[in-house]
Amino acid sequence: MSTITPVIHPAPRAKTAHGPVGGASRNWKAPIALGVFTLLGLLMLVVFGRDGISTMRLSTGSDLIQLPALELPTRATGVVITVLLLAITLVSSRLVYKRAKVPVWLISVFAFLLLVGFLVWASAGSTLPIPGLLFGSISLAVPLIFGALGGVISERVGVVNIAIEGQLLAGAFTSALVASVTNQPLLGLLAAMVAGMAVSFVLAAFSIKYFVDQVIVGVVLNVLVIGFTGFLYSQLLAPNSALLNQPPKFERIHIPFLSEIPIIGPVLFRQTLIVYLMYVAVIAVYFAVFHTKWGLRLRAVGEHPQAADTVGINVARTRFLNVSLAGAIVGLGGAYFTLGSVGAFGKEMTAGAGFIALAAVIFGRWDPIRATLAALLFGFASNLQSVLSIIGSPVPSEFMLMLPYLVTIFAVAGLVGRSRPPAASGKPYIKS
Repeated sequence: MSTITPVIHPAPRAKTAHGPVGGASRNWKAPIALGVFTLLGLLMLVVFGRDGISTMRLSTGSDLIQLPALELPTRATGVVITVLLLAITLVSSRLVYKRAKVPVWLISVFAFLLLVGFLVWASAGSTLPIPGLLFGSISLAVPLIFGALGGVISERVGVVNIAIEGQLLAGAFTSALVASVTNQPLLGLLAAMVAGMAVSFVLAAFSIKYFVDQVIVGVVLNVLVIGFTGFLYSQLLAPNSALLNQPPKFERIHIPFLSEIPIIGPVLFRQTLIVYLMYVAVIAVYFAVFHTKWGLRLRAVGEHPQAADTVGINVARTRFLNVSLAGAIVGLGGAYFTLGSVGAFGKEMTAGAGFIALAAVIFGRWDPIRATLAALLFGFASNLQSVLSIIGSPVPSEFMLMLPYLVTIFAVAGLVGRSRPPAASGKPYIKS
């Protein structure tokens, strides 16, 4: 008589709405970071809170629609915001406990509330001009955004672009010289693109054709452009400034109807041609990188050049063309210094903007939109320290200058998501 051995199947794993229990590890980085900032907010807004009324001016004198100033009790507002920060921190902790991902929008709301709380605390007893603060932030961020877009394209195709600083400076010098001689700012703008492309072409030639270390080439190019433009400024522009260093600036263009929208109208739609080109460039680069055949080839070369070569993509040519395109975009940012902002070239006038743009690329995780937002953050922090010093805020200006870099360190450390560059970025491709 044969016996039948029962087959025992393992019990199915319990599932939740977010997948099997125990299947995904809990990542407590976001709740820990939010908890630290909540504690800092508690200390600043409540323990060391300030008394008085914080006034937020929402309109300028030339606005068609005048919004009333917003008056907030400083200490009470700080208490309310601290409670909201604590609630978001608890929600994020519960999500992680349930092995769910903390959504980006929740972190964004947390950051916005913390920023509002800081502004209210810093402006106690004073008036903070919100349109002026935002307008100045856009102005400071324009060259950073052009630099970040160029950096994204270069690194997406596999070339680390340390030479953004040199491309910005070359664009600023050339645009000032050409626009001064021709009295045509548009020609200066085109000359800036050519100058940025020339610097990037040298970077591409040495790093792609001769396999020289890309970081070393970029650093050398920065030093070379700084020295070369400084020498020409001292020997050529300074002695003949009336002829060679007084370029005509672009006039501000008011977009009908849009420029009259409260708050955002004066900030976004009363700008110069270069700023409007920046808007177009951000949208065009994002669409091209992620939604076109060109972008697919670019990303393929930056991620796996050998596989791209196998399917018939010329890796060297693709890298050459895209690094040159990136240089032209960065050159536009250099032109903004002389044709849209300062109005004349000065030695080392970019003041490290290229390296800040490179930090924006990393903070933005090599995405055009995110890199743009990171550049706007840098511009906002730089302008905020100037505005706070004008209204007599007790916040040290040095703190505001280092704030964007602290945020970048948190981003690179993975507290706001994993930051991974393109796999082949910085690696020369030698065809086998």
